Amino acid sequence: MSSSTINRFSEKLLLALKIEQDSSELRLQLEGYDMAQLKKDLHNDENKTAFWVNIYNSYFLILRKERKMEKPDIYKKKLFTIAGEQLSLDDVEHGILRKGQYKEGQAPEGKNLDVIKELMVETLDHRIHFALNCGAKSCPPIAFYKAESIGSQLDMATQAFLEGESDFDDVAKEVHTTILLDWFSSDFGGTEGIKELFKNQIEKDISDYTIKFKEYSWEEDLNNFASLSFKS
Repeated sequence: MSSSTINRFSEKLLLALKIEQDSSELRLQLEGYDMAQLKKDLHNDENKTAFWVNIYNSYFLILRKERKMEKPDIYKKKLFTIAGEQLSLDDVEHGILRKGQYKEGQAPEGKNLDVIKELMVETLDHRIHFALNCGAKSCPPIAFYKAESIGSQLDMATQAFLEGESDFDDVAKEVHTTILLDWFSSDFGGTEGIKELFKNQIEKDISDYTIKFKEYSWEEDLNNFASLSFKS
């Protein structure tokens, strides 16, 4: 398995934003890309996940830094175009990567919804929550995701984030950790799924621990790129 042309475009766009180079030509290429070819390129969940995570992280930076968009419009409004289809950040996160799990009343309708259904992943991968960055201090850092190594990259991102955001009190049998696990509890399989995540990702048995969630810091922290070099 290898990255497609469209995957490489997403990686180049994110790199241009990191090193503060002009990305207008790359954006035009993404806008004008053929939709049929996009669907062909993104033929499995590895390609889909790598592409759409990179796109989400890229366009959040573009919308926030260049267009000065703020919450909630930055997430909800259809402010960028991929392969001729206008999309929002919510479309990418909740529509494509979370398989249509929009907040009540916020799902698109008609042709746009049909396109999103055709683009969405086959299987929701809870590890995306440790890869998507919304410019806040408590967000996971931005990394460059590749289809050929997306599984190992997401494992590394999950492990690094859980280790960095979790404090264990082995006497009181408590863990204080990221509230992302609470916000998206259903994606993780509820409390038991979260406990299993700690066991599998950082080899920490918290089966008899109480889980408490830290307050999320919305202090802005743009350009928080991962210092780790994720490789397959």
